[in-house]
Formats: sequence, C-alpha cells, structure tokens
Amino acid sequence: MHLAFLLASLAYILVSVYIGWALFLDKPIHKGISLGVLMGGMVAHAALLYPYVVTLYGLNFNLFNVISLISLFFLFFYVLFCLYRPVVSLGILAAPTALLGMIVGCIGRAPYQPIADISIGLEAHILLSLAAYCVLLMAAVQALFLRLQIRELKHHTVHRFWVNKLPSLQSMESLLFDMLLVGFVLLSIALGIGFVYVEDLMAQHIVHKTVFSLLSWLLFGALLFGSWRAGWRGKRAANMTVYAFILLAIGFVGSKFVLEMLI
Repeated sequence: MHLAFLLASLAYILVSVYIGWALFLDKPIHKGISLGVLMGGMVAHAALLYPYVVTLYGLNFNLFNVISLISLFFLFFYVLFCLYRPVVSLGILAAPTALLGMIVGCIGRAPYQPIADISIGLEAHILLSLAAYCVLLMAAVQALFLRLQIRELKHHTVHRFWVNKLPSLQSMESLLFDMLLVGFVLLSIALGIGFVYVEDLMAQHIVHKTVFSLLSWLLFGALLFGSWRAGWRGKRAANMTVYAFILLAIGFVGSKFVLEMLI
C-alpha cells in the first residue's frame, strides 16, 4: 500500500510540475507522456483505494473514501476528455486534485460504515452516482473558469496573463457541454436505478438527498434543452451549471457529512 501511494503521488506531482513549468514558459505540453504518466498514477491510486472500499464486511463508502474515489474519477474523466479535446493544460488542476483527494482518503478518519449484502443494482447506483457527481463537479469548475475567461477577455484586466494559459474560449465552452451531457446521462441512469433498487427512502435517511438530486437533474436538463433549442451558452450556461451543482452538492456531500460527522 505504501508503494502504491508513493507511485501515485510521484506521478501526480511530476505531471503537475511539468505542466506548470510548460505553461509558465509557454512551452508545448507533450500530451502522450503526460497522460501516460497520469494513467500509471491512476492505476496505483485505484490499487491503494480498493481494499479500503471493498472489505470483507461489505463496501465501505465513508466520506473520506468517497472523496478519494471522486478525485480518481475526476482524473479519469480529464484523461478521457483530453483524448479528443485540446485541454491537456487543465491537468494543472486535475493532477493536484487527484493527489489531494488521495491524501485525504488515506489520512482521514470517519465512522466505518460497510454496506453488507448489497445488490448489484445498488452497487451500480452508488458508483454511477459518484461518477455523475464527479463529472458535474468538473463542469461546475469549468463553468467558473469559463465565466472568468469571458470577463477577462472582455475587459482586459490584470489577470489576463494566466487566463491566456487556458485553452481557447471555444474549446472551454465545448468541453463544458461535453461534461454536462456526460454527467446528465450518468445522473439520469443513477437516479433511475436508485428508484428501482432503493426500497424505503425515509428509512434509509436519503429522502432529502433524492429531492436535491432531482432538482439538480431538472436544472441540468433545462440547461441542455435550452442550449439545444435556444442556443444558451456563455455566462448563462455557466451560471446555471454552478446553481445546479450546488443543489447536487447539498444533497450528496451535505447529507453524507451530517449523517457521518454530526449525527
């Protein structure tokens, strides 16, 4: 386990430093090497996390394991989007995020809550929910950067130096809608499976999570529909993305924090 932690940490740190150096000096970023090193780090990260989540007593999705798993998903989707979008420079955020999530997962302590005798359907619901949350978190961060990029390019303020290090505005906006579509599809499937396999929402203390998730799903759906039919883009799309994610975060992280840390 210590070796896996060291290998993943080394991979994430090397890529973070390399991309930061390349951006600072306006050097081209070698996409193949960067993604290759990150994929090696992801394998080590997954090997480190697996025994903490999959235990002899069932699946253990406590708060800190979830944070580590989400950071791993975050990096996985970043690599996936990099395969067809010119956004490799955003690794300056993705790699440190994965490193931080892994560290939190290793040093954090929370009540041990294994889920025994869980059905395959409920396992799929949990994993798809985490994947959806991760992609939509990425979309929210992307929306914030898009808003900032639009403002800086319009007003030419002093922060424009580092804004110019971001991918083009068109690439950033296209990536945002890629994330929204993937996240919305994952969230839709996760909610559908949840309604089938979760028998008693009140008994399992997740009715509030379901309500906020549905509100978020409706807002994300409205944004995608508005983009398709009315061409909603730019600041409106960025704002709606952030608002929808806040609803999702209240239901997902907020409820988990209250149940595990406060009650």
